[in-house]
Amino acid sequence: MATGPPPPAFAAPLAHPDAPAAPDAQDPGRRVRGPARTVAAAVCLVLGFGLLGGAAAGAWLTGGSGERPAADYAEARSLWHEIPVDTLFPRTLRGKGAGPGLADRRWIRAAVAPDGDCAGAFDPLLAKVLSPAGCERLLRATYVDETGSGVTTVGLLFTEADEKGMRALRERFDEEDLELRTDLMPRPYAARGTAAARFGDAQRASWTIRPLTDAPVVVYAVSGFADGRTVSEPQPASEAVVEGQTTAPAQAGLGHDARGIADRVERGLRRIVAEGTEKDR
Repeated sequence: MATGPPPPAFAAPLAHPDAPAAPDAQDPGRRVRGPARTVAAAVCLVLGFGLLGGAAAGAWLTGGSGERPAADYAEARSLWHEIPVDTLFPRTLRGKGAGPGLADRRWIRAAVAPDGDCAGAFDPLLAKVLSPAGCERLLRATYVDETGSGVTTVGLLFTEADEKGMRALRERFDEEDLELRTDLMPRPYAARGTAAARFGDAQRASWTIRPLTDAPVVVYAVSGFADGRTVSEPQPASEAVVEGQTTAPAQAGLGHDARGIADRVERGLRRIVAEGTEKDR
């Protein structure tokens, strides 16, 4: 991702990045919860969420406490400078058994947003909730499923917080069930000329948002219909993936899309950080 001077935090005035987005529009194929305290929370995060199932995540733990050294924590924050976009947001994501009824899913990257600060990227209330952690950098990409019916924006918010700050944020999300609130949905990234062009705020159907505690990162994803239809009753992914749900987001598999894409991007990030910090030791 591009380098540059340190960006402002959430309180910065709205500013569009100078560099335009580099969407893959011309070739899209190319390019609930339990308590969040002490060791239980750290173990749950390391094992991953949903379909992650623990793959590759164990490398983030150090020693028996589940806490990362401060140097590693700071290094994880700066790694976004060095990660190629195709590594962080692969052109194609595959989800074996990631759809309703354990159906296989495949998602194709439609667009990548310019890396930037968080100004204007979140609804005001969600921005307020996230503001104590600060905003070092925000990276986003939007995917379309292979049927062309669903679109999903996935984001990685690299925060300015230390481990204590991230734990406080995670505990607040858990204790207040913030991930379930429709007034705290992330915003989508819609790029002109792509399958996601009509993916606006009114089209948001399902979402997930996860503050990590073993890295200064908030992972989120928000999904909707590619045809631009509005959704009157959005449903969090953790509910939409439950068998027997009859809501529109659940029946369309949009909860599975949000969760599945977030899982795979998070898994890739964990692997990159584990390799990067190990290499420097």
